[in-house]
Amino acid sequence: MIRLDSGAIEQILKVDMRAPITAIAQEVASNVSTGSVDARVTVKEYTTDRAAAAVTIAHPAGLAIQAKHGALTKAAAAVGLEVRAK
Repeated sequence: MIRLDSGAIEQILKVDMRAPITAIAQEVASNVSTGSVDARVTVKEYTTDRAAAAVTIAHPAGLAIQAKHGALTKAAAAVGLEVRAK
């Protein structure tokens, strides 16, 4: 019989993976091209059932930049991430 150590799994997903996840998010952020718009790109760490991070174009035109040019999607792909709809 195999028993999963849920406490250890939670430690790995929430604590041990935080730094690598944040590092990848920062790499994505550094690859975002906003064209001629002087926009700040932010990384925000958060936790659900695991460590996570969000990369955001912090500018009123951020959504339009993503919609028209795919700036975040391209930046994610540049570091080897796959972006897909659910």
